Amino acid sequence: MANGSDEPRGRVLLRQECEKAWHRPPPEIDRLIEGRRLRFVLTGSSARKLRGQGVNLLAGRALTRHLHPLTAAELGSDFDLERSLRWGGLPQACTSSNPADFLAAYVHTYLREEVQQKGLTRNLAAFARFLEAASFSQGGVLNMAAVARECAISAKAAENWFTVLEDLLIAVRLPAFTRRAKRRVVLHPKFYFFDAGVFQTVRPRGPLDAPEGIHGPALETLFLQHLRAINDCLGLGYTLHYWRTPAGDEVDFVLYGPHGVFAFEIKLSPRTASSSAGRFPHGRRRKASSASRLSRRSP
Repeated sequence: MANGSDEPRGRVLLRQECEKAWHRPPPEIDRLIEGRRLRFVLTGSSARKLRGQGVNLLAGRALTRHLHPLTAAELGSDFDLERSLRWGGLPQACTSSNPADFLAAYVHTYLREEVQQKGLTRNLAAFARFLEAASFSQGGVLNMAAVARECAISAKAAENWFTVLEDLLIAVRLPAFTRRAKRRVVLHPKFYFFDAGVFQTVRPRGPLDAPEGIHGPALETLFLQHLRAINDCLGLGYTLHYWRTPAGDEVDFVLYGPHGVFAFEIKLSPRTASSSAGRFPHGRRRKASSASRLSRRSP
């Protein structure tokens, strides 16, 4: 959002997908901000283009904000855990009577059109296979070589396409927590699609796919999208990580910031048992409630 003073006045003008309309913000925006104290909301779906095509040229007037999937707090009494695990938190998925159709269109039409229009790849069939292969990495340590083999592409192409997913703001790589490490830890990042519904739509399903192979990562994804949204919206200043040792001790999420270190382990189980969180060498531990112990409708 761009504005011309600490106490903004006047109308708010919205321009969606501004990276498609302009090579860079036109000079008229500066003049309108200065002369008429107008405010502008400039949205886009490509982080790279927003940075590279001039949003950062607005002389320090532009503030960056991220639009996350809806959280349980935002949905209030309309929040349903099982629905959120299956269909995620995109606004239209939350309100649609047929979220499956919306998410299928989002994944199979919007994402592929975005990739094609931005000239990010010419091989859409291979990119579609890559999306499916990436879904099997959800919540896991990213093995670039394995994904490349699965898609019959080079490791460099796989790296480029993972970067494309991040650039389109639909995926995130979670770095390992390594501060003051007293034990050897795994350093490769973990991979997540940004929304549980998007993940479940991309992920292939069949008789050989065990439900826990989908439901567990979906619960982690739902938890992560809440962590990211709350951290951003409240300006808490935490960085998000995971922690794992070669011996298999693991903490799903680590928050590191000005108020301390917090470790979260996510369990899809009716009971909680001893966990790797007890061996995490830093900070406070939090074990998230399992899906089976939460009510169908949460406030």
